[in-house]
Amino acid sequence: MRVSFLFFSLIVFLTAALGPTACDNGAHGLKKGDPAPEFSLPGLGKGEFVTFPADFQGKVVAIRFWADWCPYCDHEMRELEPVYQKYRDRGLVILAINVHQDQPTASRFAKRLGISYNVLLDTQGKTAAAYQVIGLPTTYLIDHNGRISTKIIGESTAQLFERLVAELLP
Repeated sequence: MRVSFLFFSLIVFLTAALGPTACDNGAHGLKKGDPAPEFSLPGLGKGEFVTFPADFQGKVVAIRFWADWCPYCDHEMRELEPVYQKYRDRGLVILAINVHQDQPTASRFAKRLGISYNVLLDTQGKTAAAYQVIGLPTTYLIDHNGRISTKIIGESTAQLFERLVAELLP
């Protein structure tokens, strides 16, 4: 666990140093227009389970990967809440996927932030690996057809996130 924490800390540091709000142009790995990888993950509630993309047909989905030790995740997750509130009735879904942490840790963090969007648990990191996440936070915006529209590596601003989401919504 300690090695994993140190590895992700190093990646987060390098991501921050090289451009914390950079948008990936898709030069490596998953590219714009590719179908988003499928996954099924438990949520924070007992018996809660989410399957993507099956549960969200026709929606615009923000899939964001985070952990409580990530220095940028706290601020960014709070910043996304008002954007989610503004656009959820138009079809925006946010799936905040906690990577490599247990339910009590993720639950405490989400409760402290007061967020209302979905928090999911990727305790083994398999979904993060499928999305080729190398640093936290990482956010993918998926269009209403289930295809990758944008990948944001590092912390995003509410303004950038809102602009990108608004372009995808009807």
